[in-house]
Amino acid sequence: MIQTRNLTRHFGDVRAVEGLDLDVGAGELVALLGPNGAGKSTTLRMLTTLIAPTSGTARVAGHDVVTDRAAVRRSIGYIGQGNGAGHTQRGRDELVTQGRAYGMSRAAARSRAAELIESLDLGPVADRRVSTLSGGQRRRLDIAMGLIHAPRLLFLDEPSTGLDPQNRANLQEHIRALRERHATTVVLTTHYLDEADSMAERVIVVDHGRVIADAPPARLKAALGDRVTLGFASAPEAASAVALVGGVLDGTRVSVPAEDGPALVPALLRDLDLAGVKVASAAVSQPTLDDVFLSLTGRSLREGVTA
Repeated sequence: MIQTRNLTRHFGDVRAVEGLDLDVGAGELVALLGPNGAGKSTTLRMLTTLIAPTSGTARVAGHDVVTDRAAVRRSIGYIGQGNGAGHTQRGRDELVTQGRAYGMSRAAARSRAAELIESLDLGPVADRRVSTLSGGQRRRLDIAMGLIHAPRLLFLDEPSTGLDPQNRANLQEHIRALRERHATTVVLTTHYLDEADSMAERVIVVDHGRVIADAPPARLKAALGDRVTLGFASAPEAASAVALVGGVLDGTRVSVPAEDGPALVPALLRDLDLAGVKVASAAVSQPTLDDVFLSLTGRSLREGVTA
C-alpha cells in the first residue's frame, strides 16, 4: 500500500526527510513514531500529496504521489488532529457532503453514512449539531468522514489527542473493529506509546529524516532485555551486592540488566545469600516502548510536546 524509495524533502538548508525507504503492506496497522523535528509530519504530508518530494519516489495505493495525485487522494482517508466537521452542521449531513465531494451519488453517500453511523455507535447523536457532541463523539465522526468513501488506506494523525482515557480506549476499539470489517490499511501517528504498543503490528521509528527502527513492538522491547532491581536494607549492603553481581547502584537499590530477568533472579539471590548479603526485595521489569524510543533516539517522544 505504501512504498517509498530514497524519499527526500528539503526546505532550503533544512533536510527534513533524507533518503527514506518505507514499505507498508495491505491490511497492516503501522505506528509511525518520531520526536519533534524527526521528519514524521513531512513524510505524512508527502504521502498524502500535500507537498511534493524534493527527490526520490513514493507510491501510495499503487499510485505515484507526484504524477497521480488525484488517484492517491481518492484511495486514502486522512483524519488530522483537529475536528474536520463544521460545528454548526449536523453529523449525518457532514458525512453525506463528504461522500458527495468524493463523487458518490446522494443515495450511495446516505447509505454509506448510515452504515458508518451504526458501526461507530453514532446513531443517537448523528442528527445533532457537531458543536453539541462530546470530544469522543467528534473524533468518531472524524473517523467516519475519513472512511465515507471506503478508502483502502487510512492515515490517523494523533487520533487520541485531547481525549480522556475512556474515550481513548473506546476509539482504539473502534479502529480495531473497522480494520476487521473493512480490511483497511492504517498508518497511525501518536505520542501515546502505550497506544502504539497495544494497536500496531509494526512500529516504525523515524529520526533525522530516516527510518532507524522497523519491527513489531515485542521485538523492539525484547532487544533491550529485562531489568532486575534488588533492594537492600542499607547502602553499604547494596554496594557489596554491586561488587559481587555487578549492576548499577542507586542508594539502597541495585539494577542489573538481563536477557531473561525471571531466570536470573534465583541465581542472583543464591549468590548473594552465599556471600552473606541479604536481599530485602527483588523485582523484574520489562522494557516499554518509552525505553525503546529513548534508547534509539536519546530523547523522550513527548519531549517538547504541548497539549
